[in-house]
Amino acid sequence: MRPYPKYATTVIGAHSVPDWYEALDRLVAVGQLSMASLVDAQYRASQAAVLDQELAGIDVVTGGEMHRRTHNRHSPPNAMLNYFWQKIPAFQGSTRPKPIMPHDPNVFHPAATCRTRIFDNIDLGLANEFRTVSALTQRPVKVTMTGPYFLAKVAYDEYYNNLAGMMADIGKLLRYNFKLLADAGCKHIQLDEPLFTMAEDNEVRAAVDVINFAIEGLPDDIHISTHICQGNYAVGKEYDAQIGHRYFDVGRYKADLVCEIACTSLLIEHDMAPQFQGLLRNQQLGVGAVDVQDPKVESGETVASRIRAHSWLAPEQTIVTSSCGFNHLPRNVAYGKLQAMVQAKRILGG
Repeated sequence: MRPYPKYATTVIGAHSVPDWYEALDRLVAVGQLSMASLVDAQYRASQAAVLDQELAGIDVVTGGEMHRRTHNRHSPPNAMLNYFWQKIPAFQGSTRPKPIMPHDPNVFHPAATCRTRIFDNIDLGLANEFRTVSALTQRPVKVTMTGPYFLAKVAYDEYYNNLAGMMADIGKLLRYNFKLLADAGCKHIQLDEPLFTMAEDNEVRAAVDVINFAIEGLPDDIHISTHICQGNYAVGKEYDAQIGHRYFDVGRYKADLVCEIACTSLLIEHDMAPQFQGLLRNQQLGVGAVDVQDPKVESGETVASRIRAHSWLAPEQTIVTSSCGFNHLPRNVAYGKLQAMVQAKRILGG
């Protein structure tokens, strides 16, 4: 599959979500604003997200996942989980809180319940997202998608009673939608799997097999990334007491299993890069040298130095990115971090 040029810059997906998203959401709930008006606001926020990336000089951009959210928090509709559950008829009824940390029951997610079989012919809207964002920019556009393990593991399962079986059907659904993306002309696809560290090894092996099935047969000119992290739940009084904690960093870091994914690149936090030394096959590594859990804006030199620290990683293998999404950060901070990524690329010789 097609690699990026050395030190290419890309974002993980989410851009800074404006505070007024939440106010608009409340107005819709009480009937003072139409859903059409909220959709228009989401579209305008997508325009702004793309423009920020363009002005900063990011090579491969996203729409910021702005249309997947109605507010700035991690509760529903969460851009990685609830947004997609709502599109799959098998997930029925209202969400229920579900703990997602074995050692902290107070960390939970409003989870959907799978009550019937997940069919593989549901359009998740990825191709339309690609067309919408592509109309806003001349830059290459990447579309992100939640991986099968995260979608299945956090949900309540009242149909399969088997994680591997549920993931297998999600994999068929992803394969169908990735084909739609390819047919629409998309050349950049990213899967997100933030729970791999806290998962059992056998669960990750099963998920890797499903991911490989989902991306098998895609055209060779598509760059497929897999983003692995330990979570990005905001922590602070302005974020419902839930910026700064890797909630899922509680198990063995499974770089050996992750490298079995037949993707073009792996996008990870910069301090986790040493875990991949000697394990990468023909994959590139996206070094998340911009820390989204730090509200301070790094200098280009700081970002470059974090990448230089991994001297075993060849320039041709290296992508410059952030540790996770920018959704919880103020726009000026997110934009500053985008600029730091581009400055680092220039310093490194990209």
